[in-house]
Amino acid sequence: MKALSSIDPTLPENTRPRQVWYTSYGSNVHLDRLAAYIQGGRPPGAARSCPGCRNPRMPSRSIPVELTGALYFATRSPVWGGGRAFYDARAQGRVLARAHLLSAEQFSDIAAQEMYHTPGASLDLTGVLVRGRDVLGPGRYETLVCAGQIDDVPVLTFTAPWGVNDVTWVCPSPGYVRFLATGLLSAGAWDMDAIAAYVAACPGAAGHWTADAVLALLDERDGGRDRS
Repeated sequence: MKALSSIDPTLPENTRPRQVWYTSYGSNVHLDRLAAYIQGGRPPGAARSCPGCRNPRMPSRSIPVELTGALYFATRSPVWGGGRAFYDARAQGRVLARAHLLSAEQFSDIAAQEMYHTPGASLDLTGVLVRGRDVLGPGRYETLVCAGQIDDVPVLTFTAPWGVNDVTWVCPSPGYVRFLATGLLSAGAWDMDAIAAYVAACPGAAGHWTADAVLALLDERDGGRDRS
């Protein structure tokens, strides 16, 4: 198994970075799903196509990380037909994630697509890099979060402005869970049982998804191979 990369929680001094670690905790942990946001297109199981980034180059590195906080599923995605993943950095717990090394421009374009905006304008990252959090609007993924840095490069993600206990939880669809679970598995830091237990315990999935049901999706992907 791959070792987890350690996140230095210190906020970076450079507020105009050329590169960032875009840290995904939902379906974008899967490189095929991420490719739709970067290169354009529609991944299997999704109901909507993405225009892609100005720069279509895939990340030069993708590494497994763990964030402090909680993952939960809420609202209803028109793309997947179920709950979407959100990150509450202020909650207790840990979040399995994957950090992709991208340009700051690409991060802006991915964020725009997640916000249902047209990509093409670069975000001002000063606020999030100085304060660790910057609420750009009331929408689903319009809050930027900086978890620190890896190798002097900021670790950035986006989420909703509300917390895990502020909204109604919504069960995620099988297609969404499949991309999340298989993406985490391909990151190489966690085994199938750990991933299945983690996803099934997240608010929104808990009570609807069991670890065995998540494992069935992973077994489907791996052709029933061993859980290592």
